[in-house]
Amino acid sequence: MRTIRTTLALLAVSAVAATGATASATGPAAPAQERDIVDTAVAAGEFTTLAKLLKRADLVDALKDPGPYTVFAPTDKAFAKVPKRKLNALKRSPRKLKAVLLYHVAAGRLEAADVVERKRIKTLNGKRVRVRVRDSKVFLDRARVTTPDVMASNGVIHVINRVLIPGTR
Repeated sequence: MRTIRTTLALLAVSAVAATGATASATGPAAPAQERDIVDTAVAAGEFTTLAKLLKRADLVDALKDPGPYTVFAPTDKAFAKVPKRKLNALKRSPRKLKAVLLYHVAAGRLEAADVVERKRIKTLNGKRVRVRVRDSKVFLDRARVTTPDVMASNGVIHVINRVLIPGTR
């Protein structure tokens, strides 16, 4: 378990560095912790599909609330793995789209050390996502956490490589 935590800690440092906590020619950039979950994800540049779908499902304002929230955020590459037919069907059904997106959000701030201690995490759509640790890698259902602990002012983001669909493992 110590190796897992060490690996996660190293990945977390990389994630914070990648979110823009660096200096620019005009002065220091705003640390990621000053941005909310939505603004942090948008600034990263690899969550355009997620941002569009959150807007379509009318969830942007909710994720800008104080929270705190934990978001398991699929990248654009993760959304590209979803068959177009399935993604288009979700876009046409606001109820189903909202259910899928809320399956990526948990109440509270669950940092990587908290996530790996759990077997399941209850999401805001009411269902539980399964957590597994294998070979120092963390999985939520079939999605792998690629970057843990991207901090935001109202929670934490864990980047994942697949879209979580409730009821599929």
